[in-house]
Parts: sequence; C-alpha cells; structure tokens
Amino acid sequence: MRTFIVWMAGCLVVPLMTTLAMANGWNMPVGVTDVSREIHSLHMTIFWICVVIGVVVFGVMFYSLFRFRHSRGAKSAHFHEHTLVEVIWTAIPLLILIGMAVPATATLKKMYDPSDADLDVMITGQQWRWRYEYLGEDVAFTSNLGTPRESIRGEGERGEHYLLEVDEPLVLPVGRKVRFLLTSDDVIHSWWVPDLAVKQDTIPGFVNENWVRINEPGIYRGQCAELCGMDHGFMPIVVHAMEGEEFDSWLAERKEAATQEAQGVDREWSMDELMARGEQSYNAVCASCHQPDGSGNPPAFPALAGNQALMDDRERHIDVVINGVSGAAMPAFRSTLNPVEIAAVITYERNAWGNDTGDLVQPAEIAERLAD
Repeated sequence: MRTFIVWMAGCLVVPLMTTLAMANGWNMPVGVTDVSREIHSLHMTIFWICVVIGVVVFGVMFYSLFRFRHSRGAKSAHFHEHTLVEVIWTAIPLLILIGMAVPATATLKKMYDPSDADLDVMITGQQWRWRYEYLGEDVAFTSNLGTPRESIRGEGERGEHYLLEVDEPLVLPVGRKVRFLLTSDDVIHSWWVPDLAVKQDTIPGFVNENWVRINEPGIYRGQCAELCGMDHGFMPIVVHAMEGEEFDSWLAERKEAATQEAQGVDREWSMDELMARGEQSYNAVCASCHQPDGSGNPPAFPALAGNQALMDDRERHIDVVINGVSGAAMPAFRSTLNPVEIAAVITYERNAWGNDTGDLVQPAEIAERLAD
C-alpha cells in the first residue's frame, strides 16, 4: 500500500513540475506558427510517453527491490528463456516507436516543404550581423546588434532585451508563406528564432531552404546558434510580424527609400553629410572590431585612429574596405554596404579621431569600382 501511495504521488508531482517548467520558460515555446505548434504538441506527446515508460520501469524496479529484498528472505528464481515474454517486450517498444514515428514524419514533411511561397527572403550570415534581401522587391538591408557598446562594457543600463535588440528587424507579413534562402559570406552561422520554429544553418557556398507562416503579429527574437567567432554572442535576430496591409505599406516605403539611395550615388555629397552617414555605418558595422574610438583590437584588428600608413594611402584604404584582406580577419564589404555607405564610412575613418586628412570619397567613385 505504501509503495502504491508513493507511486501515485509521483504521478501527480510530475505534471505539476511540467506546468511550472512551462510557466518559467524552461520548456520549449508553443510558438506562433502552425508548424511550431505541431512540433510542441509532438514534443509533449513523446515527453509523456517517456514519463509513463519511466514511471512503469522504475516503479517495477523499486517495487521489486523493496518487496523481494534479501532481508525478507526472498529467494531468486531460476529460469531460462520465455518466448511469450520476449515477444511482448519486443513488440511493445516497436509499437511505441511506430506510434511516435508516424506523427513525427508528417510534421517533418511540412517543415521541409517551402513550395508555393508568397514571398522569398535571402538571409546571409556575416561576421557578425545578418543581411536580408527581399527577392524581386529591390529591398535589402543589414541587421546589426542594437545594444550599445557602453552597456556591454557595463558602463550603461542593460534593458529588457539586452543583446537581443537590433537596429533593423526583419519585417514579415502575417498569414503569408515566406520562404527563406539561407547562406553565409564567411563562416557557418545558424539563424534561430524559437517562436517561429526555424533553426537553419547558413553555410558558405550553399543555399539552404526553410519557410514560415506567422499567425500572430508581434516581435519575435532569436540569435545565432552556431559558434561563429569573437562576436558570436552579439548576433541577435529580431522579426517584426505585421498585418498584410501594414507590411505592404512598409515594403513600398523601403522600395522608395532604396530608389532614393540609388539616386544619391550620382550626386556630390558634402563633408558633413558623409561624416554623419559614415559615423552611423561605422558604429553599426565596424565598431565591434575596431572599437568606437578607432583604437582597434591588435593584432587582428589594427587601430584606425592615428594609423598614418593607412591615412597616407587612400587607394589602399578604399580597396581594404571593398575587398577585405585575404588571410586576415578583415572581411569584404562590397556585398554588405552600398556605395553611399562605403564612401561615407571611409570618409569618416579618414577624418575622425584626429586623423583629419580632409579627404572625401564620393559614392560615385565607389560605384565605379564595384562595377569593375
């Protein structure tokens, strides 16, 4: 009787612990897509199957240890094979595995079916940021860590979404199927947003596919789930899901802004304009390696402030930013920044922190080099 009471208590405690785990975020999230909910349901089904198996196996084991212990004079039985028992303990696990495999296979088929998408988005992993390109829409931008470096160094407040905030979120429509094409410009990254049930590696030279159809508008956060280098922990993902009409308006505004940006390549920019734009781009893309004050992080990332050799060679400076440095940590920014951003950041680097070269680099010059 005592053993039965202990067994029943265990059966009641486990569900309570599971409910507590979900309330505290220890369990995987239900998510906001049909696939994420199927995955969660499958996860909980298999979890409870494992719980039942564990309760039965350990219940029988502890009961046997207690009921037939040596101190009570129990004598071990002597027997050999028993065909019926062997068939039963083989058939039951087989049926359990089949029962788990059928719904798991159905869910996997849905997860790997990106066909008939309403929108295609190219996601490119870069050390250490994400680039999003809406294919066929002429809209592309880079998403960088939004947490201030002062907060990371412990010199400022750390907000609710510390290290999980960006300057440009990926904006997606609710209720439409979006196909992701994922690749990388440098090393292996992994694009992971738990609420969307999407976790896909981005591999240099390969294009992987995934998809999502979000059911509820909102902000959903994730991060790179592959150890990708020094700033791996500073590579968050933010997805802003909008209602269809709101998304269409946002996309139209971004297309108009992209058109204006392209037109800006052909005009002459002033020093003040280039410095303001360059500071913005530098802090978003370059400061993580070369530091906000240009002091660098030698030997991998040399100082830019007071780097006379670089300041004396304008052509080399432009080439390094556009094409990177082979065999070094400096990546190429020809596919990360547009001509206006490249021209602005070079101008900023050549005139900030006391460098004061007076050099201006115009977007038209950068566009001509990129076209070669």
